[in-house]
Amino acid sequence: MLRFLTAGESHGPAEIAILDGIPAGLKLSVADIQPDLEKRRGGMGRGGRGKIETDKVEILSGVRFGRTIGSPIALKINNLDYDNWQNKNASVVAPRPGHADLAGALKYHFDDIRNVIERSSARETVVRVVVGAICRKFLEEFDIKINSRIIQIGKVQWFKPLNSKDMEKVILEAAKRKDTLGGVIEVTAQNVPPGLGSYIQWDRRLEGKLAQVLMSIPSVKAVEIGEGIKNASLFGSCVHDEIYFDQDKNKYYRKTNRAGGIEGGISNGEDIICRIFLKPLSTLGKPLRTINIRTKKEIEATAERSDICAVPRTGVIGEAAVAFVLCEDFLEKFGGDSFSEIKRNFLSYLRNLSYL
Repeated sequence: MLRFLTAGESHGPAEIAILDGIPAGLKLSVADIQPDLEKRRGGMGRGGRGKIETDKVEILSGVRFGRTIGSPIALKINNLDYDNWQNKNASVVAPRPGHADLAGALKYHFDDIRNVIERSSARETVVRVVVGAICRKFLEEFDIKINSRIIQIGKVQWFKPLNSKDMEKVILEAAKRKDTLGGVIEVTAQNVPPGLGSYIQWDRRLEGKLAQVLMSIPSVKAVEIGEGIKNASLFGSCVHDEIYFDQDKNKYYRKTNRAGGIEGGISNGEDIICRIFLKPLSTLGKPLRTINIRTKKEIEATAERSDICAVPRTGVIGEAAVAFVLCEDFLEKFGGDSFSEIKRNFLSYLRNLSYL
């Protein structure tokens, strides 16, 4: 069973993750993780926090002499902005529309929204990326590769001419307006073997597990598998991917992939394609109207330091989410306590794939 927990507040001393279930024998070092953290730090539309944090990861346990030892892997990233917030104790009483502020304050009976802000912040995704990087490292040992691309920011879509410049322009325009922008990210997993996931129970269906983990990313409000949204308006004859068999390669394949690599809750051997739709960020330079939770008077919403557009750096967070789910299902399918045992199980499965 693969699982992870995170801990830490946005301006607390550190962000922490514990990843439990990675087998013994996987080569792993900080160098395997740090590149994904660098991708998360980059991208146009970032706020001031990105200039402060270096996001250097420490591996505290679970790795010895460059290999995992089967015990939980503890990971830590210090928050360098922590020192700057030691004397910032003012209460927050003006919840931002679209954020967890009011719902969280009501749920936990807080009269200071800072308690909600610190944990609901997207800062927590820094350790999700760390967890995903380890899962990515595991999957790459089996030639499974995960990547992402931006396909839309605001109304600017990737297939338009000069799209990158158009995307930069629309982000700059939003910054000038003191506004924010959302968009769409596509995450693709290649070389995923058929057979991950299951139709046996609802909570084991692969697309359901992917949707849940992707929807948990802050600002994500919709998830699409393959061409699910487009397919909803078409006839079945125009949607389903016809099946072929390659005699030379001794394998089944499809010439189209509208299903996004998953049928009936199970990976089918084609690329797994997920799209995540992000709303514009909730913190606006020109705040919307809200209610002071103590006085119940109308007031402008809190204006926390924030990005203009999180889309450019959300791709690697989506990759981390997909990597975790695929690693979890891979271990369930080919499980063992050591990397060498899992490798044997996987190769034996591949040899028997086309027995029908």
